[in-house]
Amino acid sequence: METESLNRKNSSRKSSIVNGNGNDASAKLTNGDADGGDGGDAGGGGEVTLKAKMSLLNGCTVIVGSIIGSGIFVSPTGVLMYTGSVNLALIVWVISGLFSMVGAYCYAELGTMITKSGADYAYIMETFGPFMAFIRLWIECMIVRPCSQAIVALTFSTYVLKPFFPECSPPEDSARLLAVCCILVLTLINCWDVKWATAVQDIFTYAKLLALFIIIATGIYQLSLGNVQYFTFENTDTKVTSIALSFYSGLFAYNGWNYLNFIIEELKDPVKNLPRAIAISCTLVTVVYVMANVSFYTILSPDEVMGSSAVAVTYAERAFGMLAWTIPVFVALSTFGAVNGILLTSSRLFYAGANNGQMPEILTMIQIQRFTPTPAVLAMALLSMLYLTVSDIFALINYVGFATWLSIGVAVLCLPWLRWAQPNLPRPIRVPLVFPIVYLIATMFVTVVPMYASPVETGYGILMILSSIPVYLVFIAWKNKPIWFQKTMVSLTRFLQKMLMVLGKQTKPAQV
Repeated sequence: METESLNRKNSSRKSSIVNGNGNDASAKLTNGDADGGDGGDAGGGGEVTLKAKMSLLNGCTVIVGSIIGSGIFVSPTGVLMYTGSVNLALIVWVISGLFSMVGAYCYAELGTMITKSGADYAYIMETFGPFMAFIRLWIECMIVRPCSQAIVALTFSTYVLKPFFPECSPPEDSARLLAVCCILVLTLINCWDVKWATAVQDIFTYAKLLALFIIIATGIYQLSLGNVQYFTFENTDTKVTSIALSFYSGLFAYNGWNYLNFIIEELKDPVKNLPRAIAISCTLVTVVYVMANVSFYTILSPDEVMGSSAVAVTYAERAFGMLAWTIPVFVALSTFGAVNGILLTSSRLFYAGANNGQMPEILTMIQIQRFTPTPAVLAMALLSMLYLTVSDIFALINYVGFATWLSIGVAVLCLPWLRWAQPNLPRPIRVPLVFPIVYLIATMFVTVVPMYASPVETGYGILMILSSIPVYLVFIAWKNKPIWFQKTMVSLTRFLQKMLMVLGKQTKPAQV
């Protein structure tokens, strides 16, 4: 069956699948946050469009649901590993929350000034042009998203296996294989039906919040009993390099504060609701994270936290006795849902890049029978499983931390740059200039210092970023490609369309 006939046959059906921007118009999918979200509306005339229907509460849910994932259950060990003392670890958690809030406010000005889809990718495209924007797109799609998914999947497998290995860490190969199974199952669900994916997301989000609230409630009870013996600055590591690396783990747990910007066009009265949602959500998450860490240290000594690959499991064994099995179940459900959330939402960035001609066209396409972004989901799954060849979670956090904060720092740089280059642009929200300056200084600290402290991980991160340059030169900057190359790319796109039964915006196949 030729692609052209396939496109003609389904062109009328396509109009109800893809909206005018080329984004997946399955309502639940395109509105999803990192942990799943609410959907948009269908417009009139047989075309699906997204409307501004998200309230302040919805905005808060997006941010909170995006941030709270596996990080709070993984990062306590990483933060303590580099700080050395409980009190300094708690300070890192607080500063990480404030740092994220400052960045979110900078994004609030950018998001209401540049309303294109793609968030920081769009901001960099508008400010620094397509080359810098592609580097950001490459970092996000090839490093941050799949690496984060691998981290969460490994966390899931660790918590599932931990009860079977109470005296030691689970075998690395077993953890990796179970993480692969987790990704494959959720890939099938996301390729099969968006409703299934969002249902999974809703259920597992409740489990995540319930686990944290149970931990915090028991921690408050332990505090009332006077269990504060571990809250000291004893053994504090004062080396600047160690403190910088501790922020990688802390900031990883807060990753996701910028997800509301990806769907800002669907937020009611963003000028008023965006800064309010940021203030409420970032404050709430910071309090929850700090209180969860306080709860851990009411029972567990620093050595016990350092020696645990699943802190919440160790805490539950000490706090709940016979009911200890409940917490690892809740955490496993939480991380399972977080993997699903990344798969559910990553298509938006793929679409934004592909619609600007900076990603393969196949990634804009929708499965004609299931109405799901199958190519984007499969690409995410394959890349994530590639990162699973690295079993060290904290090495992965360093990879993603370096790339994430370097690229987000460039996005924040857009704010003062546009203040200087385009002072007359309408700015419904105008944050104090000290915000981006402080954020950029802090970003330099958490990206430059670890180059010395952790040269191998940051070296790999730099190499992955630099790999974007030849890709850009060959596939984007080079316009007059040989005919054989163009034919090969068209043939590959047609082959994948036939294999996956997908359609994009065009009703006719690309011509050479």
